[in-house]
Amino acid sequence: MPHPKHKISTTRRDKRRTHYKAVVPTVGLCSNCGSPVLYHRVCPECGYYRGKQAIIKATAE
Repeated sequence: MPHPKHKISTTRRDKRRTHYKAVVPTVGLCSNCGSPVLYHRVCPECGYYRGKQAIIKATAE
């Protein structure tokens, strides 16, 4: 395999890696029950998505 002709400095290497970072997911509130839910996901508590019932949750009775 070919080898680099010159050493890449740590500054140059780190400048390339500046965009490799973890991103905190955006959390909103469910419009139906008010519980925290990830955007573009069905609410795990009530099963609603964008004001409509997407899945039927079993109620504990």
